[in-house]
Amino acid sequence: MINSQLDTEQTDMEEQRTATESQSLSSCPECDGQVTHDEEHGDTTCEDCGLVLDDTPIDRGPEWRAFYHDEQEEKSRVGAPTTQLMHDKGLSTTISWQNKDAYGQSVSPRKRKQLQRMRTWDERFRTKDSHERNLKQALGEISRMASALGVPGPVRETAGAIYRRAVDENLLPGRSIEGMSTASLYAAARQYGTPRSLSEFATVSRVKEIRIQRAYRYMSRELDLQIEPADPLEYVPQFASALEISDEATRQARDLLRTAKSEGVHSGKSPDGLAASAIYAATHLTNEQLTQETVGNAAHVSKVTIRTRYKELLEVYTADSEVV
Repeated sequence: MINSQLDTEQTDMEEQRTATESQSLSSCPECDGQVTHDEEHGDTTCEDCGLVLDDTPIDRGPEWRAFYHDEQEEKSRVGAPTTQLMHDKGLSTTISWQNKDAYGQSVSPRKRKQLQRMRTWDERFRTKDSHERNLKQALGEISRMASALGVPGPVRETAGAIYRRAVDENLLPGRSIEGMSTASLYAAARQYGTPRSLSEFATVSRVKEIRIQRAYRYMSRELDLQIEPADPLEYVPQFASALEISDEATRQARDLLRTAKSEGVHSGKSPDGLAASAIYAATHLTNEQLTQETVGNAAHVSKVTIRTRYKELLEVYTADSEVV
């Protein structure tokens, strides 16, 4: 939004400059006739005698074209792009931590103290009230957890937007910033089809899993987040990569889950538990023989869950094979 406004202002200034240049040639040097500037063709001509005074004007506008607002935002080079992961969306400026002048030379101790005081006041003015301090702390937590989990950039931006919605809807009173920020990141990962288990988020969060669960349910209900139930098949690639199993075992795990879904066995069950059990079963069918403890540690699922779901998957798969 700011970028488009700056581009518009720059275009207006260029048009005013062009108009001023045209006005300087108010009369034709040949016949003293009226001189006009054709914006479409870029010609400066006399209306009376038709003399062309200038046919090569300088175009001071951008060298690119944009037909949509999103395209204009993407191509614009006026300032850094805005981001949802900063409380001011990245529109403010910061004083560099380096104690050097414009020539790269170190400043004197007196100037160094002055710069430090300026940095302190600059940091205070960037967060003027409790609302901005809340956002700064929460968005910092989202960035920290996303980096620890290796979450892609679009998911982080979506998490920041979800948390901002929660703040605007006044959902924070009575709830911890850490719990709501973790729930925002979890919801964003679900929306993008790259789900992670709550246990994974709990390992990098500063709150317990039960509090993340409650915050997510509350936020999803109040903000009416359209999030579909997680598909167990979406967990297979990350579990398979963490356990370094073969492609054959990965395909077998997918087949087990597809069979379970077709029979409705997945309904009401934890998707990450089903995916972990399918991988455990697949490794035994392909003679890779991973233990329940190994799979459980990689998937953050208990051995009891793996044993229970493993039996259910094999029963359905065996029954389906006999029918075929």
